[in-house]
Amino acid sequence: MDLDSIECVSSSDLDEDEIHHHQHPHQQLQHPHHHVLHPHLHSEFSSSNNKSRNASNNVVNGNNNNNNANNIVGPTAITPATSVHELLECPVCTNSMYPPIHQCHNGHTLCSTCKTRVQNRCPTCRQELGDIRCLALEKVAESLELPCKYYSLGCPEIFPYYSKLKHEAMCNFRPYNCPYAGSECSVVGDIPFLVAHLRDDHKVDMHTGCTFNHRYVKSNPREVENATWMLTVFHCFGQYFCLHFEAFQLGMAPVYMAFLRFMGDENEARNYSYSLEVGANGRKLIWEGTPRSIRDSHKKVRDSHDGLIIQRNMALFFSGGDRKELKLRVTGRIWKEQQNPDAGVCIPNLCS
Repeated sequence: MDLDSIECVSSSDLDEDEIHHHQHPHQQLQHPHHHVLHPHLHSEFSSSNNKSRNASNNVVNGNNNNNNANNIVGPTAITPATSVHELLECPVCTNSMYPPIHQCHNGHTLCSTCKTRVQNRCPTCRQELGDIRCLALEKVAESLELPCKYYSLGCPEIFPYYSKLKHEAMCNFRPYNCPYAGSECSVVGDIPFLVAHLRDDHKVDMHTGCTFNHRYVKSNPREVENATWMLTVFHCFGQYFCLHFEAFQLGMAPVYMAFLRFMGDENEARNYSYSLEVGANGRKLIWEGTPRSIRDSHKKVRDSHDGLIIQRNMALFFSGGDRKELKLRVTGRIWKEQQNPDAGVCIPNLCS
């Protein structure tokens, strides 16, 4: 298939300008028949392009490993009882040890996960490990209170040693995964860093405003069953939102799907709503919902069908003409739900 024939015409705040897609050679596709469509701006949008904040120092690059506190980079550090903390560090994986903590006859310790990896030999003295528990060290751990490993990203909480892991798995300050769809990206970080990463590394479209009007164009749409159009990021209400559009198979039916994700946590995402609309020839389909947090992966949101889904035949009907080329216009808006103190109900706050 000639990917140069794929284009997307987009506009912000209901003004149209054309964008063309082509595939970057360095991008890795998720599926051998899954095409990533990358637009490049040919003319300026009527609304100003968003200027992302500079990435803060509090970012994490690489794989998102919640068990490796060394991945966190920050300007300050809280040093727990260092000597005791070092005693609780597994000499093999360097992670903190939790019961059961094992030791050899010479008193060298290691965690239960690594015990299965060293073939029952102490990694320090090479003596046979056996099944000896270091109960004294487990008791010491019970008395400790340690800061969350995301303290350098802003978390102020301190927890008992054995409660720390549970908190860290759900900590609101833990880094976010890159929300880019279409290729595997292992970059993680805070929101300002990811915004700059999306803009500079993935070259996504950045727009300011809470209304949009995109026209997705694809010649020979029946030749591609799986395709992802370039992510679009909107900045409004001081927050960032990611608009996704793609083609895939839903059962035996080829469909297109559009949905919005919020760059923040789920509890914040509930403060916003959005609508998507497609239509032509006197017919229209409208979707309204709450944006999903980027804590939920792109695939999880897509597979839950939480968005506007249009069957391919319907999309071609909305495209007009001889129905051999996709020219689907998707319009939408984002608004913030506000609590009415008198009525006790939420009312929409539309941005201007």
